[in-house]
Amino acid sequence: MPRSRRILTYAIAAAAAATAGFLLPPGAAAAAPRSAASDFNGDGYADLAVGVPGGTVDGRAKAGYVNVVWGGPKGVGAHGSIRVTQATPEVPGSPEAGDRFGASVTLTDLNGDGIAELLAGAPGEDVTDRGSDAGMVTVVGGSKTGPGPGSTVLTGPSPSAAYGTSIAAADLTGGGNKAIVVGGTDKVVARVIQGEDSLVTTVVAAPMGGRAPVLATGDFDSDGTADLAVAYWTSGVPSTQSHVRLWKWDADRSEMANFWNTDNAGVTALAAGDFDGDGHDDLALGECREIADENIDDPCGPENLAKGGGIHVHYGSTASGSFGARAQTLNQDTAGVPGAAEDGDRFGAALAVADVNRDGHDDLIAGAPGEAIGSRAGAGAAWLVRGGAQGLVDAKGAARSLSWNQDTSGVPGVAEAGDTFGAAVAAGDRNADGVPDVTVGSPGENSSLGAAWLFPQGSVGGSAAFSPRTLGLPYLSTAHAYGKPLSSH
Repeated sequence: MPRSRRILTYAIAAAAAATAGFLLPPGAAAAAPRSAASDFNGDGYADLAVGVPGGTVDGRAKAGYVNVVWGGPKGVGAHGSIRVTQATPEVPGSPEAGDRFGASVTLTDLNGDGIAELLAGAPGEDVTDRGSDAGMVTVVGGSKTGPGPGSTVLTGPSPSAAYGTSIAAADLTGGGNKAIVVGGTDKVVARVIQGEDSLVTTVVAAPMGGRAPVLATGDFDSDGTADLAVAYWTSGVPSTQSHVRLWKWDADRSEMANFWNTDNAGVTALAAGDFDGDGHDDLALGECREIADENIDDPCGPENLAKGGGIHVHYGSTASGSFGARAQTLNQDTAGVPGAAEDGDRFGAALAVADVNRDGHDDLIAGAPGEAIGSRAGAGAAWLVRGGAQGLVDAKGAARSLSWNQDTSGVPGVAEAGDTFGAAVAAGDRNADGVPDVTVGSPGENSSLGAAWLFPQGSVGGSAAFSPRTLGLPYLSTAHAYGKPLSSH
């Protein structure tokens, strides 16, 4: 077996072996729910990974860790959690100041055994012979007894490459193996498995303004295989440019091929879902704004709907047109969206997708961490926007949505300036009742210690908050900004 293949598959195979023959943890139900794609401990409940790249580990500031919060009958936050760091025996490397392990996280079942693996980026990792901040992405196997063996997926090739600022995973080739996509400084690469071999291919290399490239996956060309969406932008140096691009696997050339673009749209978040229920994946661009005017009109829709942050949706291909031929835009000035659009709201800065009301149309969860609640600037809020036959906006230009903040009746806590509630959002059925739940991160909570909120079935009823304090994590007095990022599944 080639060494490149072995590096990627070691933890996956070892994790599968580690889970064989073990019973459910004490107290678990005899008949566990059907396994979920993000089930890290194999108990049948979807778990949540919270990246804490600012966390202190063994006295090393910003070494970073990942908190895997267990799902269960009461959802996440009520059933404990584990802390995964580079000091965890199964995890490669050692914690060092500034590694920022957990800067990007996802839980995904790479090998199809019903137990998820954890992917974690550490863009500040120093790599021997490659320099400081080369960055690294690690995969850690899940099991019913705790973290399984881990291995290194990719390391950056040079100083400041910062591999691991963003990550995604999907079966991009249609061969049944999930490719792992890694964002770094001015670059996106993919590790793809083909048969017994593994190769690393560059998806895009371009100036990205010092920001992490934004990644999402979905079947945008409706061919039955996942595609990759990449967004990035820079301003002024060396030139002003911004792009949202779609890529698909080209089997003949063994590389990713670009097949669709929208230019001059700078975005902070991307999310794929079927909002109009037509069987074709759509793509939502969050906090969309025009970066440069190069004779391309309104890449984010009507300019008045970009105020305070707009969400621009390109709809999937149909028999009558190609991907993106139909688009919609909404913000807080759209009828049916609570609130009012104000500069600095950052509406759409975080996005997640789930069919919360199970009507066959995906819904969009959107965060606005800059939203002022009364006079409290940056307290933040989140919205659940319902999908429908026309998408997120109906034929009359109205949306159906509800919103939450810490001053919403029934929501624990109090909205305070700088809480940044809504800086991250996630969706998943954490209590296995068949209905997706919503999780909202608030990294500015409690002087930036941070916290997260669970909304069961997308409702205020039963909502609860959890944080490093309530989960018994070591938090000292440092600002960990818990609640961003959240795993996307």
